[in-house]
Amino acid sequence: MKTVAVTGGSGKLGTRVVKELQKEGYEVVVLDQQRSPELRCRQIKVDLNDFGQVVSALHGADAVIHLAAIPAPLGHPYPVIFANNVMSTYHLLEAASVLGIRKAVLGSSESSYGFAWAPSRFSPDYLPVDEDHPQQPQECYGLSKIVGEEIAAMFDRRCGMQAISLRFSMITAPEEYERLPIGEPERFKHIMWSYVDIRDAVSACLAALRVEDRGAISLNVTSDDTLSDWETPKLIATFYPDVQDLRRLFRGNEAIVSNRLAKEVLGWQPLHSWKETGTARAEEHLQS
Repeated sequence: MKTVAVTGGSGKLGTRVVKELQKEGYEVVVLDQQRSPELRCRQIKVDLNDFGQVVSALHGADAVIHLAAIPAPLGHPYPVIFANNVMSTYHLLEAASVLGIRKAVLGSSESSYGFAWAPSRFSPDYLPVDEDHPQQPQECYGLSKIVGEEIAAMFDRRCGMQAISLRFSMITAPEEYERLPIGEPERFKHIMWSYVDIRDAVSACLAALRVEDRGAISLNVTSDDTLSDWETPKLIATFYPDVQDLRRLFRGNEAIVSNRLAKEVLGWQPLHSWKETGTARAEEHLQS
């Protein structure tokens, strides 16, 4: 594998994925609606909703990482969000199949479980939330991610494409931690205090690219800890006392969304935490 096409390469995650791919020696081509001055690679302006454009732009690639999407049910009419996210995924994988590309990594989301954006709030069936938990979105974005995962499964059945969908939690960069309301647990209740450091999200993308013979599979990509200074048993008892099916004994700040399968399948390990920011500040204070 020499050339990797990255859709959404000018975005927050995409930019870092492109740079890391280049560090590892890959040739990268970015497929996006805009060019990024940060990137030093071939960039093609392409409308992923136009199948012909996608086939042309993808020609010559050996694998694809699909990160382009409208990333939340905000800012656009709901049918536009759903249609954009679904059709771009279909066109990309259909083009890949036509061109003989057999490896794809897809940016999915924990929003597919439905908790994050639900107009009518509800609790998990059980904890921790793993990949077998029912996906019950009440809005267009979470639904679009479920359909994207099903599209990936179809191409695996049809032509043996390895299509790994990464259900990212909230992707957070190190410079953002100081601004996050860590001490206000109610603010992150509806995402289960689930997050992933952007450096770990990047490493998950590359790990998914390297793994072989996994077919179509969906994996939670989240940190090992919660985005809260409350311990996990207290979070559950306070905010989700109705969840009686606890399938493990939680300790400390252990994550409520499970990343066990991603670790097993990808050989991946999240290495970063929001707590690093506090530790760095404490060290600076001691040295001053």
